[in-house]
Parts: sequence; C-alpha cells; structure tokens
Amino acid sequence: MFKTQFTVVAGAVWLVLASVASAATDPRTTASPRATPVPPPTLAAAALARASAAERVAPSVVPADLPTLTAQQITERNANARGGLQAWQRVKAMTLAGKLDAGKVRKDGGQVAVVSKQERAQAKAELRKALAQGTLEAEAQKVIQLPFQMDLQRPAKTRLEVPFQGQTAVQVYDGANGWKLRPFLGRHEVEPFSSEELKLAASQQELDGPLINSKTKGTKVEVEGGEMLEGRGAYRLKLTLKSGDIRHLWIDAKTFLDVKIDAAPRRWDGRLRTVTTWFRDYRTVDGLQIAHRLETRLEGVPGSESIYIEKVALNPPLDGSRFAKPQ
Repeated sequence: MFKTQFTVVAGAVWLVLASVASAATDPRTTASPRATPVPPPTLAAAALARASAAERVAPSVVPADLPTLTAQQITERNANARGGLQAWQRVKAMTLAGKLDAGKVRKDGGQVAVVSKQERAQAKAELRKALAQGTLEAEAQKVIQLPFQMDLQRPAKTRLEVPFQGQTAVQVYDGANGWKLRPFLGRHEVEPFSSEELKLAASQQELDGPLINSKTKGTKVEVEGGEMLEGRGAYRLKLTLKSGDIRHLWIDAKTFLDVKIDAAPRRWDGRLRTVTTWFRDYRTVDGLQIAHRLETRLEGVPGSESIYIEKVALNPPLDGSRFAKPQ
C-alpha cells in the first residue's frame, strides 16, 4: 500500500496478516495460540518457497539524468497527476476491498510456513539441496489469497477486516489507540496494539498522503536526485515526517505518479530489512488516479507479495463506531 491510501493499507495489512499467515498456508489446520506469526506482506512462506542458496544481492542504484525540478514543483505535478489537490481534499473517507496474498502451499499438501528458528534453518537447508539437485519447481507453489476490506477516515482512522475459514481478523486504529482480534492464533479476545504496532500505525499518512499539504502535516520534502526504476526515470524524494522518521518516495518523471515508497524497516531473520511498496495498475476512480495493485518487497528476500484492490468507494457513510474498540 503505500503513500496516500497505499501506505496505510500496506502497513495495516502487515500487522493483521501476522495472525492468519500460518493458518492460511495450510487450510487443513488451525494455528495454535502459541504459533509464531510470520510477518507479511512478504511472508515466510513466500520467502522460503523462492529462496536461493545465497542471499539476494540488492540491485545497484542506476542514476537518471532528469530535468531539474524543485520539491515544490514535483509535489504540485504529483497532485495534478493524481486528480488534483482540491479533489483529494474533498475525500474525507474511503473504503477499499479486494484480495491479498497470504502465503503459499506446496502441491504435495505440505506446509511452507515455519514457527521456529530450527525449523526455518532446516527448511532453508532442504531448499538449498533441492535447488542444487534441480528438483524444486517454481510452479509447485500455489498462491493463497484472502479477501479484505479496509475503511479509512481522516485524519488517521483505519479498520481492516480479513475473513478466513469462517472467522474474521479485525484491526482498528482510531488515531490514538489500536485494537486487534486474532482468532487464527486462537485468541478470541480483543487485544490492544503493542507499543511497536502503535508506532507503526501512528506513522501512516492521511488519505491523500505526505505530499499533499505536506507543510501543514509537518512533512519536509527534499529532492535527492533521479534513479532508473524498471527502465523509467524517477525522482527520489526524501520525506522527513513530523515524528522525525525518514521515508523515501519515488515519483515517475513522466507521469508524476507514485512509483514506490519505503517503510520503516522490519526485523526478519535476526536483522532489520528495508520494506518497499510498488504502486501498479493505476485506474481512474471519480477523477482520481489510484493504484489497484500494491506490490511489497522485503530486502534480501526473493519474490514479493501483492494487494489487489477491486473496489474503491470515496466518501462512503462510515459510522464512528467502525473505528471504536471491537466488541
């Protein structure tokens, strides 16, 4: 997900899917209360299924020779490309619905997700052996997708629901407090966000993202240069948020739409790894340009996970209770 609604969805999905990943990778089982959640959108299942014998080397940055523009000029062109400053300011709430990747299962019915360091090491060793022998087939993996619905309301309220196997994971943030219901971990009581989850939720941007009205939001925007991304030039912007956190946002040099954004690093396999979300499949919704596919990648982990937006509702009637503590 994303800058605008994109970073909100990606960040929130990362939290809630931790409770469904283990169950989703093996529909025949139900995760126990002690099962260790795996961190999506880039899940352990996908990481192990596609892992190679050695760590993936991060691609080198290829600079791009682009016309010199100020941060203000890029910000204004981005707002215009996305549908206009005033049009976005009229959006007070939004509902997104679709499907998201939640891991993979093998055709032989085995479970890919791991729940301990020992199992993870063993799984990696088995994958190395299979790769060396040429017995691991990429097509032997089947993507599991789950439906989701996310409600967003200014300034920073979110509610995410992910149904699975007759149960629904719920995650709510009212702008100050957050709660989660994780039945897939055997936890049927509403729990408060952890301090880390609260920090992550608080770092998400409003509906229109960090560039629109950036000064009012306390976001400092700086141009760090140009880069080639998938064969296209893009401006790399440094965003210093009001909290002091640093983010980087890449804007296409021709369309001036968002290309990708990075997020707070996630700890995975004992180290902090950079998370990036790519914005794809832009479509027009009531005059606004909205990416309908959000691809999230984790540094050093092959492959990616995607969120597919199938329906977008602008300014839907959302009752305030939608963002209260779940009952």
